[in-house]
Amino acid sequence: MREDIEFDAEGATLRGWFFTPDDAQGESPCVVMAHGFSAIKEMRLDAYAEVFAAAGVASLVYDNRGFGASDAAPGRPRQEIDPWEQIRDYQHAITYAQSRPDVDADRIGVWGSSYSAAHSYVVGAIDRRVKAVCGQVPLISGRRAFEMLVRIDNWAATWEMLAADRLARARGEAPAMMPVVDADPTVPSALPTPDSYEFFSAYEGTSWRNEVTLRTLELFQGYEPGEYIKLISPTPLLMVVTPNDRLVAGELACAAYETAAHPKKIVLLPGGHFDAYVGQGFEISSAAARDWFVEHLLTAASVPRHAGATA
Repeated sequence: MREDIEFDAEGATLRGWFFTPDDAQGESPCVVMAHGFSAIKEMRLDAYAEVFAAAGVASLVYDNRGFGASDAAPGRPRQEIDPWEQIRDYQHAITYAQSRPDVDADRIGVWGSSYSAAHSYVVGAIDRRVKAVCGQVPLISGRRAFEMLVRIDNWAATWEMLAADRLARARGEAPAMMPVVDADPTVPSALPTPDSYEFFSAYEGTSWRNEVTLRTLELFQGYEPGEYIKLISPTPLLMVVTPNDRLVAGELACAAYETAAHPKKIVLLPGGHFDAYVGQGFEISSAAARDWFVEHLLTAASVPRHAGATA
């Protein structure tokens, strides 16, 4: 079953869906899920939630603040991505899930993809209410990604635009905006890769909008979620990575995995960044996440606390 839900995130109302397993009896474990950079829940998150529900795990899926069906905070612009606000919103979503009578508050997992995969790692490291983490095709370093996506001869001009936008906002002007994608990868956009354009342009005409604030780029550049991966243990960590990912540098994710302590697991996918959401990539990524959450939220919870102990 899918239920429309909304909850307060300290002034911003976030909206989404709650998926209940068909055979649920009493309290179910729950995975909290949000999408990546500018993406909305209709971009395949329901497909993942349905896979989890079929295995007996509930899901709370929501749109990030200022995107899709969710509100921005009063006085704040829509279409602005502040990674630390989104991290706190994961925590608000966990609190909402724990408040539901059909959720076992002690069996909460987090799932994220791309930008939100990074958030899932940070939340797993700082919030011990989380009992299992899965992040797929993750951003590891905002600085490295900025250096890959913005041509080096445009760095200075970009920093000048960011400074000018700060001055303009201080004067009370509207925030500067930039497109998320463009058909021409040489035109300035937040995600200037052909596969990004192919993925996002399919959602033109929906509640997804092809724009973010320019400040989003500044906040992205200063975000280093990979530093938190080594802090996630003892919470179980699953990383699902496409080594040939050219949007967020798949090799960085593989290297970051080596910094994590156990329990951990890495699953490698064929193809590029957006292949995780469709076809064989989806079959692998969704099954890996499902099995991880079943193992650590369902099976582990059913094992007696002192199983294996000897007198």
